[in-house]
Amino acid sequence: MGLFILRCFYLVIASGIGVYLLGMDSTPEPTQGLIALAGVILFSGAVVIVDMLIPRKRVTWISSLYFGLLIGTLLTAAIGYALVPLLSLIDDKQSVFSFNLMIILGISLCYLCTSFLIQTRDDFRFIIPYVEFRRDVKGNRPLILDTSVLIDGRIADVLETLVLDNQLIMPRFALDELQLIADSADRSRRTRGRRGLDVLNRLQKIEKIDLRIDDTDIPEFRNHPVDLKLVELAKHLEGRLMTNDYNLNKVAKIHHVDVINLNDLANALKPVFLPGEKLTVDLLKPGEESSQGIGYLDDGTMVVVEGGQSYVGERVVLAVTSVLQTSAGRMIFGRYDNVVKRNESSGVMPVVPSEINTSKPGKPERNKRN
Repeated sequence: MGLFILRCFYLVIASGIGVYLLGMDSTPEPTQGLIALAGVILFSGAVVIVDMLIPRKRVTWISSLYFGLLIGTLLTAAIGYALVPLLSLIDDKQSVFSFNLMIILGISLCYLCTSFLIQTRDDFRFIIPYVEFRRDVKGNRPLILDTSVLIDGRIADVLETLVLDNQLIMPRFALDELQLIADSADRSRRTRGRRGLDVLNRLQKIEKIDLRIDDTDIPEFRNHPVDLKLVELAKHLEGRLMTNDYNLNKVAKIHHVDVINLNDLANALKPVFLPGEKLTVDLLKPGEESSQGIGYLDDGTMVVVEGGQSYVGERVVLAVTSVLQTSAGRMIFGRYDNVVKRNESSGVMPVVPSEINTSKPGKPERNKRN
């Protein structure tokens, strides 16, 4: 709204100047005054149109142009005074030749200074009111939060470790979407939405976390889906998206926007198991193959045990044979080694070696219990 008022104010002032010029016209033919009025109005309209066609302007480019022209003009004046004795020897009257030489020198210096500042604007820090040249540091890029990471809840635990010191930005339109989920008639959606709001309140209470509610609304994407708005906001703020949404992850990569996926981060932090290591797991169900047993670690990692079907419902020790990493998570494959006997009286679970039937390799027999 403020930008619209500014543009209207500019057009009114430009029209007023044109009317003033028309009134100042002393020629007997009013055609020239009307042409001047129309020219002023068309020129001001063209300026507004160009401004609307370039919605995303970077202050560093404008500052580089401004300071480049200023420094180039000052250098031209200084060099011009230094060349006065030399020019007096070449051209006594210092008329057209000297003037043309200074014009060419001034244009060249302004171009070189502007080009230099544009190419090196991120290599130094220079601050004046409302203008700042600074080095681009990837660690200071803001993180734009999606509703999926708030509903997931793990983002609060990650940020409490202070492993990330970036500014967090919660877009207003994403917060509105989270509020709609929390007010949904569906009980499951309502629970998820309220969990997301609780996690957001938890983040706001952490003193060392810089969380900001952003009201930026890009006009040309006002009626677009929330996912596309998030991508465009990340591009506009030169930040990174943080999400668990698989589809949003793909869309962001198509638009060349960096994404931090909490699922990928969790998979990267899971312990690495090497072939030959021993692992203890509770077998919960039989596998797809006739001799397999399936168990799960505390973090949800699926463990497939060869020769473990006969021990479903018990805690066994296996030797890891391979680890498979997929986009859905991590799977561990192993071979049954022995069973863990539970001592309920002492709470100790000693390892009891299994008695393997050597006549049929790969098919261990169940241990006999006293």
